[in-house]
Amino acid sequence: MAEKNLTAKDILQKEFTKGIRGYNTAEVDEYLDLIIRDYDSYQKEVAHLRTENDRLMSKVDELTKQLNLAKKSAPTTPGSGVTNFDILKRLSNLEKHVFGSKISNTDNTIDYSEVTKF
Repeated sequence: MAEKNLTAKDILQKEFTKGIRGYNTAEVDEYLDLIIRDYDSYQKEVAHLRTENDRLMSKVDELTKQLNLAKKSAPTTPGSGVTNFDILKRLSNLEKHVFGSKISNTDNTIDYSEVTKF
């Protein structure tokens, strides 16, 4: 966006030359006062939007960095590094907790703590 060279003070202090049948000075002054009020609110809104834009751009940069770090540190295998062995071990512990001594008396149980990890 192009920068504006006029300020509210410039508009207020503008002097017009008078001709033979020139403009009504009171009407010109009223119109310039209206323009000054609009121009001031315009400048405040632009400053607010620039501040908001800077804040949002900083937030985008921060989130992009966090995403890149998360991608670098994420494991390449799905399931966050949980292996079949871990799942079987948890299942075995759950069965022991739920069924208690009933499992330890059967012949077809597997003790997963003795299985070696590859």
